[in-house]
Amino acid sequence: MTKKNKVIKERRAHVRLPMLNGILEPVEIEFFAEEADGKTVPQPAILADLSAGGMRLITFALPPKSKELNIVLQLAGMKNGFPVTGRIAWVKEKSGVYMTGIAFTSINDADKKTINEMAEDFADCDTRFQLKLPDVCSETCKASGLCNKPQKDDSLFKK
Repeated sequence: MTKKNKVIKERRAHVRLPMLNGILEPVEIEFFAEEADGKTVPQPAILADLSAGGMRLITFALPPKSKELNIVLQLAGMKNGFPVTGRIAWVKEKSGVYMTGIAFTSINDADKKTINEMAEDFADCDTRFQLKLPDVCSETCKASGLCNKPQKDDSLFKK
């Protein structure tokens, strides 16, 4: 990308997988806040986007003030929920709704690979659609479990 002949470097190391594409897809996420008595309490959140390096969450309560977050992600298209450890990178609040950026500090290499593949397939689909190519949807798409695009061919993914 250029701006007045200056090259702007992409800051993100990983492709983002948007979750809020058209309509909200139900995604189970809990991150655990530690109470004063030492017990952990799950706090529900909505996943707005995801990459192998982090995610953006929407919550309706202030995220926990903790140096380390233990998060369990349960995503369609992935066999089981998987644990990640992260830290809060930023928080923005508006009318009691919190947008929170989480940077992963620990994630399994296999889960990182799966997220990268899902994000890349999702982006490839967008490119094929914008170029008006035939067969936009591919049966090898790793993001099919999360996809709600109108061009999705569900018949490719029925087993």
